[in-house]
Amino acid sequence: MANSIKPSLMSVHVVAFGNERDAFSEADQQSSLIWTYLGRSALISETESSLLLNSANHVGNPVFIEYQACVFGNVRLVVHDCPLWDIFDSDWYTSQNLIGGADIIVIKYSVNDKSSFQEVKDSYVPMIKRALNHYSIPVIISAVGARKSEVPCTCPLCTSDRGSCVTASEGIQLARELGATYLELHSLSDFYVGKYFGGVLEYFMIQSLNQKSSEKMKKRKKSHKCHGVIPPQLEQPEKMPILKGEASHYNSDLRNLLLCCQCVDVVFYSEDLKEVVEAHKIVLCSVSHVFMLLFNVKSPADIQDSSIIRTAQTLFAVNSEAVFPVSNRDSSCGPPIRVIVKDSFFCFCLSDILHFIYSGAFQWELLEEDIKKKLKDTGEVELVLEKVKCVLKTPGKAASSKNCRSHQTARPLQLCNTSLKLFFNTPVLADVIFQVQGATVPAHKAVLVARCEVMAAMFNGSYMEASSCLVPVYGVSKDTFLSFLEYLYTDSCCPASVLQAMSLLICAEMYQVSRLQHICELYIITQLQSMPSRELASTSLSVVSLLRKAKFHNSDCLSTWLLHFIATNYLIFSQKPEFQDLSADERDFVEMHRWPSNTYLKQLADYRNYIHSQKCHCVVM
Repeated sequence: MANSIKPSLMSVHVVAFGNERDAFSEADQQSSLIWTYLGRSALISETESSLLLNSANHVGNPVFIEYQACVFGNVRLVVHDCPLWDIFDSDWYTSQNLIGGADIIVIKYSVNDKSSFQEVKDSYVPMIKRALNHYSIPVIISAVGARKSEVPCTCPLCTSDRGSCVTASEGIQLARELGATYLELHSLSDFYVGKYFGGVLEYFMIQSLNQKSSEKMKKRKKSHKCHGVIPPQLEQPEKMPILKGEASHYNSDLRNLLLCCQCVDVVFYSEDLKEVVEAHKIVLCSVSHVFMLLFNVKSPADIQDSSIIRTAQTLFAVNSEAVFPVSNRDSSCGPPIRVIVKDSFFCFCLSDILHFIYSGAFQWELLEEDIKKKLKDTGEVELVLEKVKCVLKTPGKAASSKNCRSHQTARPLQLCNTSLKLFFNTPVLADVIFQVQGATVPAHKAVLVARCEVMAAMFNGSYMEASSCLVPVYGVSKDTFLSFLEYLYTDSCCPASVLQAMSLLICAEMYQVSRLQHICELYIITQLQSMPSRELASTSLSVVSLLRKAKFHNSDCLSTWLLHFIATNYLIFSQKPEFQDLSADERDFVEMHRWPSNTYLKQLADYRNYIHSQKCHCVVM
């Protein structure tokens, strides 16, 4: 039999289960579904049909009947028909091999022989279900014949319906259990067998051939990888330089302001007119409504809290009489305000209290320890601490130690850097005005001196700005300068774009505020790294121009990072006109660190040439 089949490249294996003949029909081979299909299929060459449609006859009762045919021209079709379960089950080894090698499973039964359907359902189906747990095999259920009795007996005690017809609903339910395709073949005619059953079977044959062809191509590719040219491995790009941020020194800046006594605008005296400590109205008002009331920043009507008004009246008194000692301080923008502290214990501890306020007003336990060292009496300590709570009291809220401690436990650094923002770009308590691009920007010298060394030298040295309240600013836009001042007041900034961040970086370099420079560098890097390749290729933003500015303004970390960024995205930037603006040294650096490397691109070109030189032919159709 095998000699009669022409050699073929591929094959399809169909396994058929069940008996489609009626119980009273003659059991001849010509009346079977499989024989009828193979004898009438248009896919099988008529000149070879006599040779191709032989069955493998076995002595006695064979486990299966084997049919072989050629379909689609050169594809070998092998069908194993297993009509009897008892014989099939007796040879377990052969049965398992058939199921394991099946590409398509066909279940067939006669609609007029319920016993054959029951045998399929009770015997074949459980075995097929187990196979489907391990393989994905298409299943066709064929109900053969025209029903002689459409309405079987439904009496639960009656057994007369054992030989009655199998309903369509029973067949459909079985198909649902197996995920199968259900067909009703009323006769073994050309229409039902050739077009209806044959069309579905041939569809699954093509699906099976496509799957096998795909697997064969994968094996061929794998073989090429093993024996042919190995694809080049793309190396990982070099790691980008890491920019380290700078820790905030906001509170230490304000604490140093208290110690150095620059830009003092308020002096505290004891009741006997002895100078106690110098301070700054802007810092005091940023943490206390009592000082806002005392320095006329707010009126009693604005406060609307009698306890705060009472604290201001009983604890402090503003006095401008000439009985005070003559001060040698610079008074270009007015003499400092003199404040008398009426409470002697509070006045004795005032330097520690101001240190607490200038340090962020959140180290409450440290303040308690400092006051206890000065005042030995517990009652006096509690009295002073209670007055501090009243000074820091928020209008409408009770002044408790719990509220004071919350500054260090829940939200440390809450008061200073947030409250100073209330005075940003406002004329309230302002003692200097900047002229930027024709606009005026009010500010406070105390904050500027504390936060910026260049401005500290400018306002305290022999420069013209030290004796003037109006200071012009050149080379910086108003928006950039406002962002710069906002950082000095709040210790944070949020540029709107990469270009604004670069402008702010230039301003920070001009005033030597290194931490702001680092923040702008990190912002620029973060924005560039988040750009998709398509956006990076189409953006009008010039990275080479950013590199030029970073180098010119001594941002070494950013300029090094930008060079690595250009090298890592070499295929994008090498196509841009700005790439030609790189210096010779920069071009050498980029070429040396470019990704992907020249070596990889050459290997990739050689591999592609090899692949295109190989001829690929379809092995299926």
